[in-house]
Amino acid sequence: MFDKIEDILRRYEDITMELNDPYVVSDQNKFRNLMKEQKSLEALVECYQEYKKCKQTIDDSLQLLDEESDPDMKEMLREELSEAKYRIPELENQLKILLLPKDPNDEKNVIVEIRAGVGGEEAALFAADMYRLYTRYAERQNWRVETMSVEDTGIGGIKDVSFMIKGAGAYSRLKFEGGVHRVQRIPATESGGRIHTSAITVAIMPEVEDVEVEIDMNDCKFDVFRASGNGGQCVNTTDSAVRLTHLPTGIVISCQDEKSQQQNKAKALKVLRAKLYELEEQKKHNSEAALRKSQVGSGDRSDKIRTYNFHQGRVTDHRINLTLYKIDQIMDGDLDEIIDSLIAADQAEKLAAE
Repeated sequence: MFDKIEDILRRYEDITMELNDPYVVSDQNKFRNLMKEQKSLEALVECYQEYKKCKQTIDDSLQLLDEESDPDMKEMLREELSEAKYRIPELENQLKILLLPKDPNDEKNVIVEIRAGVGGEEAALFAADMYRLYTRYAERQNWRVETMSVEDTGIGGIKDVSFMIKGAGAYSRLKFEGGVHRVQRIPATESGGRIHTSAITVAIMPEVEDVEVEIDMNDCKFDVFRASGNGGQCVNTTDSAVRLTHLPTGIVISCQDEKSQQQNKAKALKVLRAKLYELEEQKKHNSEAALRKSQVGSGDRSDKIRTYNFHQGRVTDHRINLTLYKIDQIMDGDLDEIIDSLIAADQAEKLAAE
């Protein structure tokens, strides 16, 4: 492990030298790629430097303890030694995690789709709540949200919504959110006070560049129509909305958030690329699942991943048996504790498989 880390450290130092080269600075593409590579290695390098510092502290403390006669100084050295020894196993585990193969999609923006499932109007109301949850989470991360299309019910619910979240590491934080989210609560539409169970599906897809998925435009059928719902004059009074049908797969995408057909067409193609990429990834996942079943992020959109019980004030993630009694905070976008736990579980599983 440490030979590999030393190689990475040398590569990091080489990059740092290159970034100070005026010829590299003048080549913006190369400079940007080197900066990106340096950033990807930074956490590992910092962790390894702290590890070496702790090892040096242990060696120095042991040597000084043999030479020191002052009781107070000896006690201080023992404390430093104990603290450094305590940190070593933690840092070694952290280094192992940082050496795990990285998901190439982790730094990408994400396209999110939320669809109301079983439960009628209550499912649509919950879909609207979840749209707000992810929007609020994005705000907490200083990410940007771009809505692509919304089909609402007219009384506050949403049948389905597609939106993009733009920000560094968005996919790495949200990739485990895909699946069925179940809600148990008394619906606003229920007069008898009975608790209902409804569900929505969430799809999380990384934004895909043109070069990653090639689309044959002969396979695409475009229809235009007048946008509906909230919008400015140009949005609602011209045939600016676009419906894209991908003939080989039957995928249909509607985009109506922008003012022009061209803008909506570009967004629709972006979603199509993400969906085609997801289909390919799903095929890979299905072939790998026969060899190894992943506990976290199984990739199956039909998996029930989480339950939101408003009556008991709890949220339970079924994949890792995590229950938190802070539903109000979570529905306001406070997802970090759940996401951090999912990432930790996924890393632990990968380490166990190494």
